[in-house]
Amino acid sequence: MGNDCVPSTAAAEVMAVVAVELTDASSWWHDIDDSPAWQDRIFYTLAVLYGIVATVALVQLARIQLRVPEYGWTTQKVFHFLNFLVNGVRCVVFIFFRNVQRLKPEIVQHILLDVPSLAFFTTYALLVLFWAEIYYQARAVSTDGLKPSFYTINIVVYVVQITLWLILWWKPISGLLILSKIFFAGVSLFAAIGFLLYGGRLFLMLQRFPVESKGRRKKLQEVGYVTTICFLCFLVRCIMMCFNAFDKNADLDVLDHPILNFIYYLVVEILPSSLVLFILRKLPPKRGITQYHPIR
Repeated sequence: MGNDCVPSTAAAEVMAVVAVELTDASSWWHDIDDSPAWQDRIFYTLAVLYGIVATVALVQLARIQLRVPEYGWTTQKVFHFLNFLVNGVRCVVFIFFRNVQRLKPEIVQHILLDVPSLAFFTTYALLVLFWAEIYYQARAVSTDGLKPSFYTINIVVYVVQITLWLILWWKPISGLLILSKIFFAGVSLFAAIGFLLYGGRLFLMLQRFPVESKGRRKKLQEVGYVTTICFLCFLVRCIMMCFNAFDKNADLDVLDHPILNFIYYLVVEILPSSLVLFILRKLPPKRGITQYHPIR
């Protein structure tokens, strides 16, 4: 009996140590969340990171313009411009995040935080459109309906979201705020499926090209990496928005959750944007450009 008590006592001690460590970890998290100094450091860090990504996108846009000045607003140029716009606005919002939190009515805060998210959706939906055009052109299928569909989807998303904002402005209802977040979670899931569908199709099509095809391996890796990154990015955003809608502890629109904000925006916007801009850094050729059409 005495020997049996030894392992039991040891196990109890281990459990007690683990419990203390978990309590310390939780305390550390809450100490940072409750500290105005740490809040400022984290939000200014986010502002700097967004500023860097915005600068990279603008530089890449300028390089493309210098390489092919004879072309207008191509898909590639619009993609980089929207990246610059989204990250630039995020940078400004996080610089003045403490002032944003004081704006009244409260719906204004949600609008300032959600508009860049909508623009982020449009930016990467444009990439899905570009891939869909390449895929259908390669299969000799008409692409006439793709751009109207792209515009229609975006108009519907913006109209629904703006309508929800206006209703919340007129009469703040917690249920409508939850609905707004669930709607955006659905939009993010839709984007993730779009990347999986058209990125996956284009990847499989490129796999069937002859091995000796020029640039096949590099293009295959490019499509595969971007598809994976963007699919995971929008899937994580969808999951986090669902938690955000129903769990106050996962609220991403408040000052006192800086660590959660940092992790969320780093994973769903900063890292994906940085990686995609790096992967798509290659400039278009000066002459004989194929599948490089201006947006009409």
